[in-house]
Amino acid sequence: MSGSPASQRRLVRRVLPMAVTATALGTIVAAQSPPAAPLRLHGLVEAVEFFGVVAPPGRSGQLTIVRIAPKGATVKKGDLVIEFDRQVPLREAIDKQAEWKQLEEDIRKKEAELKLQEAVDDTAIKTAENDLALARLETTKNDVLPRIEAEKNTLNLQAAEARLPSLRTSVALKRKAAAAELEILQVKRDRAARVGARARQTADALLVRSPIDGLVVPRTLWKNGSMGEPEEGDNVWPGFAMLDVVSPGAMRVKVKVNQVDVHRLTVGMAARVTLDAYPGRSHPARLAQISPIATPGQYSAKIRTFAAIFALEAQDAEIAPDLSAAVDVVTGEGTRAAR
Repeated sequence: MSGSPASQRRLVRRVLPMAVTATALGTIVAAQSPPAAPLRLHGLVEAVEFFGVVAPPGRSGQLTIVRIAPKGATVKKGDLVIEFDRQVPLREAIDKQAEWKQLEEDIRKKEAELKLQEAVDDTAIKTAENDLALARLETTKNDVLPRIEAEKNTLNLQAAEARLPSLRTSVALKRKAAAAELEILQVKRDRAARVGARARQTADALLVRSPIDGLVVPRTLWKNGSMGEPEEGDNVWPGFAMLDVVSPGAMRVKVKVNQVDVHRLTVGMAARVTLDAYPGRSHPARLAQISPIATPGQYSAKIRTFAAIFALEAQDAEIAPDLSAAVDVVTGEGTRAAR
């Protein structure tokens, strides 16, 4: 800077107050800037752990509900939640059980007959062997017997020699045929046992039990031309979702965030959840997850939304699945979510 020291001092005295004034004004403006607008989101409460109960698939035709656990009932692991009509598979299982018993008796009877026939055949073969031995012995007398007697002895020997192999062949064939008949009965018995076991499995599959401890939350179905919850006597198609068994241990709120507001959210942000059913109370929560992919809006593909999940930090008896809730987000906390 050119000039005398005196002029430099005068310039500093003029510029310094102006810089201090600008800094103070900036601080005041920053302090008086309005806070960010609150962000309120809306969604539904859902359980972190749940099990969806569906009508058993692989069946032909509709299934009739005989018993169903009431809405909001508390069930334990292994408790019955839905029973469908089991008359057809149970009747088939009973019929096949009776058929199996009858075939089992027929097999025992056939085995006894085979043992008896084997004894008879063995006796016949032994008799034929004795007759052959006797005929051979008689032929040794032919030299001293008349010609007619000698020829009779020779014919008897030839008949005995022909009868024994024929008898052995016929006995072997009869035993083979009897063994085939016995095997047929055994195959029928085993088939009846398999069909009966399959029918019992089908009947057991129509008894749907809960795999976890939790609450029963029915789903809404289309029935008789209107929407409603499943009830006893309703006919449903196989594979349809009937209800959920939700664990009350941990709950979360799933919301949809407009693409305009998603940049304001960061994972770990604090929030307050207010249930529409209990507007006077709120519950602490934190943003646990933001979907990295947007989905098209319901009315316009240009407007997209992101799914976000808020984990409730404290559980309460009034917090139940499928309750509508409002989430007030406390901005300015957390780590930026991956998007």
